[in-house]
Amino acid sequence: MGPSSAMAAVTSVMRAQQIFLSAVDAALRPHGLTFARYEALVLLTFARTGKLPMRVMGDRLQLHPTSVTNIVDRLQADGLARRTPHPTDRRATLVEITEAGSERLEAATKAVTAIDFGLAGLSSNEETELTELLAKVRRAAGDFS
Repeated sequence: MGPSSAMAAVTSVMRAQQIFLSAVDAALRPHGLTFARYEALVLLTFARTGKLPMRVMGDRLQLHPTSVTNIVDRLQADGLARRTPHPTDRRATLVEITEAGSERLEAATKAVTAIDFGLAGLSSNEETELTELLAKVRRAAGDFS
């Protein structure tokens, strides 16, 4: 291996990221969503109640609180999510997906799955293999345990 093979791998990953982002952004644009807002809506649908504290959203999305606030502001302005007071913690605010948000998410999900999230050319086994390989790098960097 060595420095040249490591650089070739990193260059390929970074270029692939640009390709993925471009493809996903193009698929989401007609739905008025960015990938960050799409990801936040997906996260809210994974919550049992359809709502999460903003702090938890930031932790799960691995975003700074300011970024979460900006994402939620845009989702709320578009009627896709709403803030509600936390029932037991006056310091916390919950974010809840709206019916319009669920409908927009469903349409956007059809759009990004139609393009395989930009992973054109890979089989499902190769997608799994890629995820496992990248997980090793992420784990070594402390991204998750």
